[in-house]
Amino acid sequence: MKRLQLLILSVTTVLFSCERDDICAATTSTTPRLIVEFYDIINTEELKSVTRLTVYGEDLLLEPPTSETVETLVFNSNVNRIELPLLIGEENVSTTTRYIFEKDTNRRLDENNPQNSNVDILEIRYTPEFIYVSRACGYKSQFIGLSSIVESDDEVWINNIEIVEPTVNNENTVHVRLFH
Repeated sequence: MKRLQLLILSVTTVLFSCERDDICAATTSTTPRLIVEFYDIINTEELKSVTRLTVYGEDLLLEPPTSETVETLVFNSNVNRIELPLLIGEENVSTTTRYIFEKDTNRRLDENNPQNSNVDILEIRYTPEFIYVSRACGYKSQFIGLSSIVESDDEVWINNIEIVEPTVNNENTVHVRLFH
């Protein structure tokens, strides 16, 4: 009986001695992703899905890029909105994340008339800033001073870029609009 009382007292002490700050709540805001929406180049207010979109994240830390340094973020999807992670570099140091956008991934009308996919590379530049959340959650990042370019090639399908929100500090707003 005495052991049972001691066990109950020990468990109760452990449960009630934790402070609120010792557990990071699932609802706590974490490092946000970049929110990108796709729009029609002619009717610029109309969302327009990209057919069979695949997006790869390219790690610029290793040159040249290899299959181990490229990660698939979106695969063969018909979408008009995507969420992309940004690389977290040193605080207050300009950082670049590159994405490979592939439209019409492996599209084939028939075996005699194949159509190749169209690839554009989007480069996003920003400066990471760290924000203390709590003792349990640690830090999260926000990204300020967003800018972007599309690398030119013979068949650019991303015709224009608009930075809607230059600071990525939440996922409740669109940060970038791509027109195609």
